[in-house]
Amino acid sequence: MAHKILPSAEQRLIEIWEYTCDKWGEQQADSYITGLFAELDKITDCQHLWKKVNHDELMDVFFVKYRHHFIFFRELPDTELGVISILHEQMDIPLRLIEDSENN
Repeated sequence: MAHKILPSAEQRLIEIWEYTCDKWGEQQADSYITGLFAELDKITDCQHLWKKVNHDELMDVFFVKYRHHFIFFRELPDTELGVISILHEQMDIPLRLIEDSENN
């Protein structure tokens, strides 16, 4: 199984990189994004790590946590994981996740 970064998640990755770079430098930003992608590679083959989102509007959405971020995704028909969003643990996650899932 592979993963596909959907537009909202791509925008979140850019925001994460820019924030991390501004706060801790380019090397740390690159390292954090590399770690996020390594986690995505891991979960594509380890379905037992997936947790189901408990929300009526997001019945087919799963998540995993990587450090301070939650990675949200759903299974796509072509045996890929569609990454919907990547949100920081201190964000208004339900609101942002619904927005991001509607934009994909």
